Amino acid sequence: MSRQLFYNGRVYRDHRFETLCVLSENGVITEIGEWIYAPEAERIDLKGRRLVPGFLDIHTHGAAGVDVNSADPDGYEKISRFMASQGTTGWLGSVLTDTKEQTLACIEAYKQWKGMEHKGAAMMGIHLEGPFLSPEYKGAMPEHLLQSKNIPLIEEYQKAAQGEIRYITVSPEVDGMVEDIPKLKALGIQVAIGHSGADYDTARAAVANGAMASTHTGNAMKLLHQHFPAIWGAVLEDDRVYCEVICDGRHLHPGTVRLILKTKGLERVVAVTDSIMAAGLPDGEYRLGVNEVVVIDGDAKLKENGTRAGSTLTSGKALKNLIAFTGRPAEELIPLLTENPAKLLGMDGQRGFIRQGLFADFVVLDENDGVEETYVQGRRVF
Repeated sequence: MSRQLFYNGRVYRDHRFETLCVLSENGVITEIGEWIYAPEAERIDLKGRRLVPGFLDIHTHGAAGVDVNSADPDGYEKISRFMASQGTTGWLGSVLTDTKEQTLACIEAYKQWKGMEHKGAAMMGIHLEGPFLSPEYKGAMPEHLLQSKNIPLIEEYQKAAQGEIRYITVSPEVDGMVEDIPKLKALGIQVAIGHSGADYDTARAAVANGAMASTHTGNAMKLLHQHFPAIWGAVLEDDRVYCEVICDGRHLHPGTVRLILKTKGLERVVAVTDSIMAAGLPDGEYRLGVNEVVVIDGDAKLKENGTRAGSTLTSGKALKNLIAFTGRPAEELIPLLTENPAKLLGMDGQRGFIRQGLFADFVVLDENDGVEETYVQGRRVF
């Protein structure tokens, strides 16, 4: 039996830090207390540092030179190891709208990755960004690959993925999409709305039918107008909806981040990276699905027309940015990277908290809120 005892640290629990010990056995938290007797366990001295739940990135297209859309199993492992170095312990592979053949290839590579030995973050499943999206707000989506609703196609993808497509982004104004949201949810897929010019009433209808999130809120969507609140107004207003935010200072002004937090509350905002293969690498030319991308000063844009195309953000940097943008302490903002994405995906019985019975996925933060160590199911991976 593999056992680890984390001691002499401040543990994040119930949105505050407490001086506690945490015991894990075979990758699962078994005990939390002020003092734990476990003489046979591996002892991990936190040296007074803070132990927080591992970060969860539910929207990323790649990192470390690997694009999700073209990755093989070794490529997914390379992303996973980079993610671990940034404090991320779980991530969804976001598949940009692509051909049916290439999407199925991404799913197959993920299944092969699951059969490998891993030394990084856990890939928790797949996020489909499209293909049922608005051409007008396509962003980096290849327009010729967008299509109208096609539930049999998603059923085929989900069968190939053995039920591990967790999340999908759709535009509610696509004909018949609002009515088909319950069908997607019945497949075990959480639905986000985005890349959309939907009007207010259509967006509200999508939420009423079960859409639970908005994809990179404020980006690639029709903006709020005092007479026409549109999709952005609908998702800001509704307490049921989680709002993804990309906190790189480019996709959203810091004041906009503060406004979203004030409107939604800390419990309904999910910090994502929307990173591409350039994350962790210098400026240069890269790819995002079928697109050529140029990164200048860390800002990724399509070579073709200058449209912003994902980011080079990491979860660790997102936490630091959130602290800088809002002036709030880390303990108030950590849920945006941990428990909120876990709740959105229905995975809060496995991840997102330091709680008995959950995976022993941890990040050790230094005094400046930087990532010093990362543990996945009790194993140090960074």
